[in-house]
Amino acid sequence: MREEEKLLSGILFSPFDPELRALKLKTHKLNVDYNQTYEDEEEKRSKILTEILGEFGDGGFIQGPIAFHYGKHTRIGKNFFGNFNLTVQDDAEVVIGDDCNFGPNVTIVTPVHPLLPDERKEMMNAQGERKHLCYARPVHIGHDCWFGASVTVCPGVTIGDNCVIGAGSVVTRDIPSDSFAAGVPCRVIRRITEKDSMIYHPEVLADNQVIPR
Repeated sequence: MREEEKLLSGILFSPFDPELRALKLKTHKLNVDYNQTYEDEEEKRSKILTEILGEFGDGGFIQGPIAFHYGKHTRIGKNFFGNFNLTVQDDAEVVIGDDCNFGPNVTIVTPVHPLLPDERKEMMNAQGERKHLCYARPVHIGHDCWFGASVTVCPGVTIGDNCVIGAGSVVTRDIPSDSFAAGVPCRVIRRITEKDSMIYHPEVLADNQVIPR
């Protein structure tokens, strides 16, 4: 089994495998290319994202700078907005639904390292070779989610549709759909309902209107 297959299967793999290092190096260079563009160089940016990501839906915009690890393991739906300093360490797959908005400094991580220091340094692979090994857990994010600034999503987490994650949260466990969640570690504060509509905040709504569904 190739190391990338191990990685995507959730079992221990060697991050220093030459094939994996080549994949990461290619993406890291493309990150630099993207980060050297101006935000109105739309065609150039779109081409680079096509080379980096497994999928990037129509109508998306990423402010930059960006930091994708593999890139090809990440799929992003349509109408995505990512603010400054989006970081996605996509050893395992990362799936982001449609119409999601991320504030600045959002980080998504998938790799997990052994807790015991000796095992973290090295273990024995199937061929009897001493290797630095780790594993990874996928992250899945639903549709219509809003992440505040500096949210960190940890390995193996699933976040449902229509969620709002408060700024600075560290999400270590699954969050059900229609939740407002925040904190370190992140926890569900309450369910989001129609009572959260802007029509109940006329002082902010001013002379604007909520569009009827």
